[in-house]
Amino acid sequence: MISLRLNPLLLVSVTIAALVALPVVSVLTNILSGGTGATWSHLAATVLPDYVANTLLLCFAVGAGVLLIGVATAWLTAMHDFPGRRVFEWALVLPMAMPAYVLAYVYTDFLQFVGPLQTFLRELFGWNKADYWFPEVRSLGSAAAMFVFVLYPYVYLLARTAFIERTSGMLEASRTLGLGPWRSFFRVSLPLARPAVAAGASLALMETLADYGTVSYFGVQTFTTGIYRAWFSLGDRIAAAQLAAALLAFVVLLLLIEWHSRGRARFNDTTARHRQFPGRRLTGGRAWLATATCALPLGIGFLLPACLLLRLALTDSETPLGGHFAALARNSFLLAGLTALLALALAVLLAYGARLSRGMFAPALNRLVGLGYAVPGSVIAVGVLIPVTRLDHWLAEQWQHWYGDNPGLLLTGGIAALVYAYLVRFLAVALQAVGTSLAKITRSMDDAARSLGLGQTATLRRVHLPILRGSLFTACLLVFVDVMKELPATLVMRPFDFDTLATQAYTLASDERLAEAASVSLAIVAVGLLPLILLSHQISRQRR
Repeated sequence: MISLRLNPLLLVSVTIAALVALPVVSVLTNILSGGTGATWSHLAATVLPDYVANTLLLCFAVGAGVLLIGVATAWLTAMHDFPGRRVFEWALVLPMAMPAYVLAYVYTDFLQFVGPLQTFLRELFGWNKADYWFPEVRSLGSAAAMFVFVLYPYVYLLARTAFIERTSGMLEASRTLGLGPWRSFFRVSLPLARPAVAAGASLALMETLADYGTVSYFGVQTFTTGIYRAWFSLGDRIAAAQLAAALLAFVVLLLLIEWHSRGRARFNDTTARHRQFPGRRLTGGRAWLATATCALPLGIGFLLPACLLLRLALTDSETPLGGHFAALARNSFLLAGLTALLALALAVLLAYGARLSRGMFAPALNRLVGLGYAVPGSVIAVGVLIPVTRLDHWLAEQWQHWYGDNPGLLLTGGIAALVYAYLVRFLAVALQAVGTSLAKITRSMDDAARSLGLGQTATLRRVHLPILRGSLFTACLLVFVDVMKELPATLVMRPFDFDTLATQAYTLASDERLAEAASVSLAIVAVGLLPLILLSHQISRQRR
């Protein structure tokens, strides 16, 4: 029986869920809108087939790459002992601090014809341009490689946890039945870790679909670049919304495939009945092969690009870290800090409301809010701008009617609409962290607080919040870093003459001013390292 008892927290949950769903509803309502025939005819005759084909090829390549690297490194670090394993356990998550578009800028400078690598090869062997072949840097394959090496940690983290917690006891049973290491992996460990692996791959693919900077810089035509082109180049917001709806359909299709792939299978936790698998020690060539397997993605995804960024930043003497950089950092920190604090407050209200709810209505609303993370930033930007712009014009008309002057665009002319888009996109991150930690607090503590005369608000303030202090900090930090790296929605919705570190890095790189973009990109990476240091510390303590 669903309880619809009205209380303030439930009303807050309903309001937040409605605001989160509004951009998606706004996009979907424009699917059948008229007046876009000329634009669609132009797109269908020129680039729409490329949008579909490139998006599918990109998803296939990235999915295969993150599965291969993520599962392999997770299996090696979780179930084996080899040189460097203790370092790789936590270091393999570091590429998550490197946005894919930053990786694209770095490797373009490193691998292009006048870059350090090809210049070194020509000088070493005395080659001319016609004497050797080198793969094209700006291509769909290169874009897929950039995504693979920064997104594989999604699969690595979830698969490693599943290998440690679910498959350890089963492995001992499989060994007693005569299964070797490879057969145990394919017949026991991998099937049991399938939900975690699928979830990690889905997250990586959704990040791929949401990206704009990498595919735009490499000249790969996808739905995200098409949305930006329809909005700004063709000036057709309805066509942009229809392309956004098509991109949203790709995301829904991914989620349905992941859900359908499980079928009726059930995956039960076995940690309470089995001790952890001690790990198989590798020696000789196998040990060094395992070390190389883990070192390769770490080197390509973080170590080498970080060194190249630092080299470019140090050799860029024309653009010191002065006033303009300070303004960019201030804008980025303002947006990220404001969004993180609002997301944290809303997440606490939503999670606490679901805890107090006696029925399934409030938890269902929280799951609806959680879907916002699956919606690409470009889709959210289009979905926010269409209704908010109309509201902006109505407010301006009302203001002029009552006060006699036109105040301009109150919402889209400032950062309010942009912060709203960030909240729709990243509120799920804070809600997941807060909700998971709040669920670990036993109900008996609530009962004890009530018996001492504390109400719901006082119980939250004096009991739950002190216990949740660490989780609240983690949630705030995760949202902060996500906003710092976010590019598509910021490009579409930022106010005039308001740049952030992410948009400036994209602009400089698009103008081929890679050395100047290095300092800005390095700042983004440095901020992204903060939560990963905490996560790496937790991983290093996870295995006892």
